[in-house]
Amino acid sequence: MVRKMTVPPMKLVDYEGEGTQLCAVVEEIGNITLKRALIPEPAEGEVRVKVKWVGICGSDVEVFRGAREPEFISYPTRLGHEVAGVIDKVGPNVIGLKVGDHVALRYIWGAFAEYVCCTPFSVKSLPKELPLIEGSLIEVLPGIIHAAELGDISPHKNVLITGQGVSGLVMTQIISLYSPRNLVVTDLFDEKLALARKYGATHTYRIPTPDTNTMDIVGKDFPDGFDVVIPCLLEGDGMVDAINAAGQNGRIVMYGCIGTCHKPVDFFKVHKKRLDILSTEPKRDIDNRNYFDRGLQLVLDGLVNTEEMITHVVKLEHIAEAFKLRNEHKGDTIHVMIDCETSSQ
Repeated sequence: MVRKMTVPPMKLVDYEGEGTQLCAVVEEIGNITLKRALIPEPAEGEVRVKVKWVGICGSDVEVFRGAREPEFISYPTRLGHEVAGVIDKVGPNVIGLKVGDHVALRYIWGAFAEYVCCTPFSVKSLPKELPLIEGSLIEVLPGIIHAAELGDISPHKNVLITGQGVSGLVMTQIISLYSPRNLVVTDLFDEKLALARKYGATHTYRIPTPDTNTMDIVGKDFPDGFDVVIPCLLEGDGMVDAINAAGQNGRIVMYGCIGTCHKPVDFFKVHKKRLDILSTEPKRDIDNRNYFDRGLQLVLDGLVNTEEMITHVVKLEHIAEAFKLRNEHKGDTIHVMIDCETSSQ
């Protein structure tokens, strides 16, 4: 079985002092608070990471808003999975990884904390010359590169990416490397579209409202739709829009829109257009690791910028304010980073 996202156990306590740490807990929808927990010890085959940076992902915001269904999440819960930090302890029978290694983590959720433990599968060693703040977003690259591969993109194809949030902007950088005929992106905000143009988009369109049909805006220029549509929106309703925007024999790669879709889906339209609809998480563990390696190399080669879209840095002690900020839909708020190195460390 392929490995999936895990939440490392963390024992909450009602006191502070030696051997305890801060961690963030979403008690209920719209309410994230700080708690004390025991600093975990790495079990056999695990390492402990002293967390430095964790980005607030759109999926974190969805859970905070209560937009995920009960079968996906229950409250209270912990969030945070775009992680960079330093290994500070190695458990028995771990080889290769060592204390002091700079690392990015993947498939670990619940990392808005000072320390987490995980297995080497979730760890990607980073060169120490790479600033750690630029390492946390490497977590999104395996799924994004896999999405690009599934899109079967070539120079005669037109590609549409809906949404230019954090992952959407990274997606634009990756898809541009596949040399599509046209790379079209949409977003609600001009600030994000300006970055998209810098990252290789050939056409950018501002969508006036979240409910606007994309083809109403871009259809004049692309009346036949798109060969490849990659939604990078949060809400599942965006899949209806993606189906409308896909051209005959097109392909939809669901990087986003993995939440519940509340609008009717016209499956006859899927049939009539002969559409392929694909999900993006790698289906084999070895693929996950290979894409992890490729993603890091693209960052090190200067082909993917994971730092430029960071607009705010907030300390862990003020995470409630950070989530309030990230939850506001604004053009000048793109990536909010949590600095988990507290004054107690």
